[in-house]
Amino acid sequence: MGRWAIVRPERRTVRDVRKGNRAMLLRTLYFSGPVTRNELTRLTGLSAATVSSMTGDLLAENIVVEAGQAESDGGRPRAILRVNPVYGHVIGVDVAETHVRVELFDLEMNERARVEYALRPAGHQIELVVRHILAGIEVVLDDAGIPAGQALGVGVGVPGIVEDGPDALIHTRTFGWDGVPMGALLRAGTALPLFVENGAKALGRAELWPALRRAGDPGRDGAGHGSGDAVIVLIGSGVGAAIVSDSVTFRGVSSSAGEWGHTKIVVNGRICRCGGRGCLEAYIGAEGILDRAGVPTRTTDWQAELAALVESRSPVITQTVTYLGVGLSNLINLINPERIVIGGWLGLLLGRHLLDDIRAASAENSLPRPYAATSIVLGRLGPDAVAHGAATLVLDEFLNAHPSARIPAAR
Repeated sequence: MGRWAIVRPERRTVRDVRKGNRAMLLRTLYFSGPVTRNELTRLTGLSAATVSSMTGDLLAENIVVEAGQAESDGGRPRAILRVNPVYGHVIGVDVAETHVRVELFDLEMNERARVEYALRPAGHQIELVVRHILAGIEVVLDDAGIPAGQALGVGVGVPGIVEDGPDALIHTRTFGWDGVPMGALLRAGTALPLFVENGAKALGRAELWPALRRAGDPGRDGAGHGSGDAVIVLIGSGVGAAIVSDSVTFRGVSSSAGEWGHTKIVVNGRICRCGGRGCLEAYIGAEGILDRAGVPTRTTDWQAELAALVESRSPVITQTVTYLGVGLSNLINLINPERIVIGGWLGLLLGRHLLDDIRAASAENSLPRPYAATSIVLGRLGPDAVAHGAATLVLDEFLNAHPSARIPAAR
């Protein structure tokens, strides 16, 4: 005979309620500011007294600052409040096939400094990559004149599968990494909080992140912002995707969801860098395209060679567009997203020249109804978006800790 399970509600203390209210207020102020206290009261539904008390605390901590005065219908002018953009800074890192890029941002995600270290296609020794990241952290802080104590943390976007856990074990067959403890290795060289994420998912965060509106500047949202069901694809040396469902990034049971580049499109097809055959990456990734075009990949400037192939509309590029269209149609038929955002340096290169052709190839291979519900667009944040998205991991944690705040709408 079955038993009834009695579920008792979690008891919330006055302190919990206050933290939750402060979370909502800070979240609203960050994403909707600059605003007055009256506007915060209306937007959050909190009482005027609660808003006044909590904004006073945030002002005292310098997390929030005044940003001018609003006109009043009568009485005293009302102060306009905003999150202090220089209360702290966040660092984003993009570990890619050909480089390690480190960027420093303020809390409004304005870039303050950057440095890039080249990698050889065969030079992905983890010790070298870690040295570049640690050196880059020091360089960007020094270049911007920011004391290390004002850095809130470091977000790192890497290719491959990232295991949850303090060591952030990385599995990237194309780099020869199998269970590499990147988190532990970086912690040996920096005391800053660390966050490690798959590069495609970091790109997805960047393209989902809403721009902050500043005076005279409407901002520029990521191309996925406002879409609760989206796929952000990264096409470069490698190929991956971030899948967003109901505004939440889908991770899968082992955090490996989104390995779109290793879906099979040709049975017993070309050998992929992962060791399998017929993977999408072997046909639309940079190395696969150059190899099919007969261009030696170990001695060439990949980006320049691919730009020349795209601009000349080489037959190999025509074939690549067909393969890409098939890959996107598989996402459309299987996931039924509202939007597909094409990103990554190679994805943006192809899209700038051939977006209509890519859409046509996708339409030809998709079921009509799901295709009609999907828009295919280019990423708005450029080829540096992985570092940008990795840095938002730190910013998100900062908002969580002062106190819990989340990206609104799309995440």
